[in-house]
Amino acid sequence: AEDATAAAIEAFGRLDHLVCNAGITRDAMIWKMSEAAWDEVIDVNLKGCFTFCHAVAPRFRAQRRGRIVNIASINGLRGKVGQSNYAASKAGVIALTRSLARELGPKGINVNCVAPGMVRSEMTATLPPEVLERAIVETALGRIAEPEDVARVVLFLCSEAARHITGEVIRVDGGQCA
Repeated sequence: AEDATAAAIEAFGRLDHLVCNAGITRDAMIWKMSEAAWDEVIDVNLKGCFTFCHAVAPRFRAQRRGRIVNIASINGLRGKVGQSNYAASKAGVIALTRSLARELGPKGINVNCVAPGMVRSEMTATLPPEVLERAIVETALGRIAEPEDVARVVLFLCSEAARHITGEVIRVDGGQCA
């Protein structure tokens, strides 16, 4: 994270935005979940987010400006059968976001979170059709999200139009969590 931050600053002269979008799943019921599967998901989804936020915070504080958008999941808000590790990691991302908004806000840094529902992606491409269909049925809009649906909200949160928004979790789930 430190190297990537330094490389971005070297290439562009400054850094204004951070979007933490890494995420993995290792689904299993809790009684079948290995400790390694738990640790791997927490390390990538939560610790990875912490590591990058930690790397940019001093730079954003020094320039008294910056936008951080962390990607969580509606499952971090509602829980999900077979995803206790994933849901816990994404709930942690939400709590981290809200804490950082309070810590960094006085220095002009906005920190927000986007919580997507089911999104068409590499991670969901291998799901059985019945899982995708169940997600569609849960969704008020009758479809799962496209990556652009999430990207547009991230772009908004990184823009001046969102200059007075911080510590928020914006669901992009088409009504799936409603």
